[in-house]
This record gives sequence, C-alpha cells and structure tokens, in this order.
Amino acid sequence: MNTFGHLFRITTWGESHGGAVGVVVDGCPPQIDIDKSAIQYELNRRRPGQSYLTTPRKEEDVVEILSGVFEGKSLGTPISMLVWNKDARPVAYEHLKDLYRPSHADFTYQQKYGIRNWQGGGRASARETIGRVAAGAIAKEILQVQCETETLAYVKQIHTLEATVDSDTVTLEEIEASPVRCPDPIVSPKMAERIDQARRDQDSLGGIIEAVCRNVPVGLGEPVFDKLKADLAKAMMSLPATMGFQIGSGFDGITMTGSEHNDEFYNESGQIRTRTNNSGGTQGGISNGENILFQVAFKPTATIGKPQQTVDMDGNEVILEASGRHDPCVLVRAPAIVEAMAALVLTDHLLRHKAKS
Repeated sequence: MNTFGHLFRITTWGESHGGAVGVVVDGCPPQIDIDKSAIQYELNRRRPGQSYLTTPRKEEDVVEILSGVFEGKSLGTPISMLVWNKDARPVAYEHLKDLYRPSHADFTYQQKYGIRNWQGGGRASARETIGRVAAGAIAKEILQVQCETETLAYVKQIHTLEATVDSDTVTLEEIEASPVRCPDPIVSPKMAERIDQARRDQDSLGGIIEAVCRNVPVGLGEPVFDKLKADLAKAMMSLPATMGFQIGSGFDGITMTGSEHNDEFYNESGQIRTRTNNSGGTQGGISNGENILFQVAFKPTATIGKPQQTVDMDGNEVILEASGRHDPCVLVRAPAIVEAMAALVLTDHLLRHKAKS
C-alpha cells in the first residue's frame, strides 16, 4: 500500500510530524545523471511556508541522498532519499487527538487500524508527497534524457475562478511567475485574492490542476488493466484531497457526437498525427504521440478554523474549531506533485515498453 509502480517503483515512508519523511526508488537504470539541485528545486516548489497563500509551517525540506548514487550517477541500486521534519509541532494537534475532523482521514484510519497518528494527520498528510516529488525529479531526468518528454502542471481553476491557458505553449517560467502557479496573468491575482480571503475567513478552497505531457513516445501503456490513462488516474487519485480525474475531452465528451469527438488522422511529413486531441493523447489506453492532457480536481482543505459539528472517539457530539497550520488552498503547492506522479507513470511505462523490444 505504500509502493507505486512496476519496473520503476517507489516506496514512500514517514509521518507528517515524525522525525523525517522520504522515499526509496527501485528500478532506476544505471548511469543516469542524478542532479541533487534539480531534486531540491522540485521540493522547493511544493514546500510549505512559500507565501501567505500557503501553510505557515516553515520547512526548508533539504533532501539527503543516502544510497544508490555515486559521483553524481545512479548505480542501478535502490536510491534512498530523506527529508528531516524541522518545524514539526505535534502539541498543536493535541486538542484533536480524541476528535474526528470532518472530511479528514481521522475516522477511517481509526476504524481500519484501531490506532492513528493524530499529530498532523500522519500518513494522510500531504507531507507524504515529499517522497513522490523527490522520486519524480529523477523520473523527469530519465524522460528528458531518453525521449525529451516534458511534464508540466498548473492551476486551471480555484473555486469559481477559471483560467485561460494554452497547454501547447505554456512554460514552466510562466507557471512559476505566478504566486498561485496559474499562468493566466489576468485571473492569477484574482485567485490569490480569493485564497487570502478564505484564509482570513478561516475557511478553505478547492480547484483544478491541469497537466500536459509533451513529446510522449507512441506506444506507452499496457492493455487491458494497465492502460496509460488508467495508471495516470490511479496516480492522481492517490494524492491527498483529490476528488476527480479526467483526460482529454473528459466529461465534456458526452455532449458531442462521434463525428465531432473522433480524432481524425493525417500525415504530417511522414509522421501520423491527429487533427484534434479529444482522446487526450491516448487511444485504447496507449499513447498516440499527441500531448497527454488531463485535469485533477482537489477538494477544499479539510482542516479549517470555522466551527463544525463532529464527534469524539466515544461518539459524543462536539463542536470543533480546529487550530494549527494548514493551507487555505492546496492547489498552490500541487503542480509539482501532479507533475511528479505523471513523470513516475510515464517512466514506468517507458521502461516496460523498452523491455518488450
């Protein structure tokens, strides 16, 4: 339950307010350049305390590589990476230890295991995603070296505010220039203002992350049960706070006829392409060479300061006013996590595809 992937496998470990969190990457090919600064860059994009729009928890999230790398290159053996929790404040959650936060994992973890780490949510915390992002940075390097594949994610919508973004041309620089990681210069400041208002109101907001994977080789995907879009859906829905996944036309496709939805083929200088991309870059669960485009819906952060009715572990009804340090909107830090999971899926399928040739 803590391992993801087949040939390129990751296992994450650690709790939100434990000593450290980390990941073990198994199946990384040997002699891949492992740039620690590139890994750190990705972790910096998801770390807390970036601005007034995120949780005030201050963590530098400095990565340590413990094994599997020698003189800057992968050995082909397991790569273990660790990030210490420096600003953990478990005492801040003591008032929650006997209560179930609405829409949080407290109740279900307690019922499943008979025990839970109430300090910040334990494994259910988004801090677990540090290991995914660190591993995803290595996956990105493999994709870049072997097929020049790029994965980008950005905020498409927050609450009722929706951005206009050209997924074919958007750049990382445009995404990172926005405090909410929305490359629409008109909508981005409005999103920031609305998130800040939710923070002041002790409330939270959800939204949509859109991701594009460019220059994906044709033929990635393993029918029937390991279709590329199925594994992407599993990867995204395994992230904390996710509520939905759609690829290509998604649910909008139901309003179209077959003649409107079908992606017609044409020959472009000897390369077979499609005129439209309603399929989202996959057909029959296999990549067709077009951009893979998908969206992930994130719910509002579960822990808020507004009074809410809940029950304690004895079933007594109580009113909860949660305190602590929480994101008013998780989407600001989510693009790096979505990109990492997409890169992990694509790298795993790339290695599986190569194993067949």
